[in-house]
Amino acid sequence: MDLVEYQGKQLFGRNGVPVPPPGVVCRTPDEVEAAARQIADGGNPLTVIKAQVKMGGRGKAGGVKLAKSPAEARAHAESIFGLDIKGHIVHVILVEPASGIDQEYYLSILHDRVGKGYLVICSREGGVDIEEVNRTNPAAVVKEPLLPSETVDGLPRERALDIVTRANLPAAALDQAADLLVKLFAALKAEDATLAEINPLILTDDGRVIALDAKVSLDGNAAFRHGDYDEWDVEGIEVVDEQTRAAKAADIAYVRLDGDVGILGNGAGLVMASLDVVAQAGGTAANFLDIGGGASAETMAESLRLVLSDDRVNAVLVNVFGGITQCDLVAQGVLGAMEQLGDIDRKLVVRLDGTNAEAGRRILTEANHPNVIPAATMAEAAERAVAEAAARAAA
Repeated sequence: MDLVEYQGKQLFGRNGVPVPPPGVVCRTPDEVEAAARQIADGGNPLTVIKAQVKMGGRGKAGGVKLAKSPAEARAHAESIFGLDIKGHIVHVILVEPASGIDQEYYLSILHDRVGKGYLVICSREGGVDIEEVNRTNPAAVVKEPLLPSETVDGLPRERALDIVTRANLPAAALDQAADLLVKLFAALKAEDATLAEINPLILTDDGRVIALDAKVSLDGNAAFRHGDYDEWDVEGIEVVDEQTRAAKAADIAYVRLDGDVGILGNGAGLVMASLDVVAQAGGTAANFLDIGGGASAETMAESLRLVLSDDRVNAVLVNVFGGITQCDLVAQGVLGAMEQLGDIDRKLVVRLDGTNAEAGRRILTEANHPNVIPAATMAEAAERAVAEAAARAAA
């Protein structure tokens, strides 16, 4: 689960990570203007108007602007609300007092799946894409792996000080940055986060080191330890489409994509491979949907109903590899789902492989359902699904 900036700062703040004074979360230009006036009345005429979306690159996209007056803040808000930032539409804006910035740095901690621990990344070059810094000037980026055994009692301060020192942070920032890194690591563990990123981490003109931005990803597998993260599930930050909402309610692993070929498979790896073969066949996937280990008619019907409720879907690829799951049962589940769903005006291309695959394909062939097309290989299935989608789109 990703947090937007103001939520990340709230999480940082309650874990002792220094952040700017709280801003005001707004949903209309009127609220933005009122918030800017309130901040100006408090003695700071400069405000920052910041789009709240779960995506980086807001500044480059025009989603972060400095306002010198409440009227200018309103004008900026009117241009930012509704802005599309890499597919994320702005519905919420954070208004906060402008900070006096002396220098900008980069700092993050993330789970390192390869190293089976954590990875701290720190650079003196903040406020820009860290990937670009790493590509053009790798010496400016310190990457420090941490093993769980080294951090049982938290990140040792001397280790934190060594990291920020090797990142060439100036002497004026070293002690505060080391203390902040220790607290950031504690926050990551306490909140079961997989990423805690600050870009920029700043040294203010009055000598304070604070997190000016916050990007946080929480581990959904740990949600049960945190009240299912309900406190962060705020209505209206991002408008969720009907399919995503229904999938969440049904506990189905579903991600909406941009294409017109619906994808169902068993296992995340196989579904990802299905996306690739559809792309290789010249099509684009409308979704990622992992049906998991169940292949009953009810499971298939629920998953197919979800995919077919998306009007963009012109054909569906069902790609199942039978391990413990038997393909003959999958075939029966597909036919049972079609019976439950009734009149369907789109084609299902079904590829079965693995345990009892021949029996499964035979069941589908003998059923001769007008909207179910058996396929022997992934490539054949993808090509047929893309062709069916194209034909329906052209009709």
